Amino acid sequence: MTDYTKLLNSKVQNLKPSGIRRFFDIANEMDHVISLSIGEPDFTTPWHVRQEGIESLRRGKTWYSPNRGFSELREQISKYFARRFSVEYDPGDEVVVTVGGSEAIDLCLRAIVEQGDEVIIPQPSFVCYEPLTVMADGTPVIIETKAEDGFRLTAKDLEAHITPKTKLLILPFPNNPTGAVMRREHLEEIAKVVEKHNILVLSDEIYGELTYGREKHISFASLKGMKERTIVVNGFSKSYAMTGWRLGYALGPKEVIDQMTKLHQYGIMSAPTTAQYAAIEALKNGDKDIERMREEYDVRRRLIVDEFCRMGLTCFEPEGAFYVFPSIQVSGMSSEDFCEKLIYAQHVAIVPGTAFGDCGEGFARVSYSYSLKHIKQALESMERFLDEL
Repeated sequence: MTDYTKLLNSKVQNLKPSGIRRFFDIANEMDHVISLSIGEPDFTTPWHVRQEGIESLRRGKTWYSPNRGFSELREQISKYFARRFSVEYDPGDEVVVTVGGSEAIDLCLRAIVEQGDEVIIPQPSFVCYEPLTVMADGTPVIIETKAEDGFRLTAKDLEAHITPKTKLLILPFPNNPTGAVMRREHLEEIAKVVEKHNILVLSDEIYGELTYGREKHISFASLKGMKERTIVVNGFSKSYAMTGWRLGYALGPKEVIDQMTKLHQYGIMSAPTTAQYAAIEALKNGDKDIERMREEYDVRRRLIVDEFCRMGLTCFEPEGAFYVFPSIQVSGMSSEDFCEKLIYAQHVAIVPGTAFGDCGEGFARVSYSYSLKHIKQALESMERFLDEL
């Protein structure tokens, strides 16, 4: 018998599988499951965007694109970022189009991080940051954010975790899974620490269009002195309901984007051509689509927060993305047990908070990227589950 443990990469073998996918897979194996587990918009990609993709195929535009992405798409990304977030980027040198935002995160880490470098990661946060840091030979340094701080990263906590080995800070805001948002005053405090210690920042702003209330998203790169040390990651999956098109991008200093592009050339070569044509249309004419979807998410957000509070599941009010992160401590169960018992007892799938870091214990992530009907059915089943406890 071949001993594959001696042949396979030890770092890969030691990575834990995604906690999100575990419950998604359980749900797929059961009948009549109501899932609030995946962060995927229930909206169909707007017709005018789909139509542009279809038209590109009809015209036979099925060739490779340039490594960095079509120049027209990079120009539209630059215009969009200037229009929405007040940051100017050179489309020729400071933009690279990737296969989803996840590839952009991976490229950024591998282009910057060397063995022994420390990468600061606030948690709870999306599942990819820590394993991708490990695969880039970096050392993850976890900062546990707290509900009493609105799950925001504080300058005090950041300062306390910086060492001479710190190379990069990951800023995952608006946040998945908590829905936390860093407002201008919070970001400015972080910027002071970043500048003081001369570190780089990976700002994952994939949910930048999905913030609620009067204050809009502030890109970290828009702050004084931060553009030159920030790599912004964004994409089309969440804001335009284009998850399956697999298209993202990174914006940053030419020196960093050049290195990311080299890795992209060898690993991927270019992002999907059809998706790029659709994305050009989304950026040109999709602002109203974003507004329509954001308004609907806001309705769902308020409903689900109110219902969880009524049920006795203390719930931090999310200000961004499309997730809530209720405390399930009243149940007396661990996050894993709560979610597992819920799916088997009531056929409702949510994700344990520990999928997003150990500090997620006592919480669960619930997505409201689903229809109101779907959400209401899930809430009714969850209330029955709680009553039976």
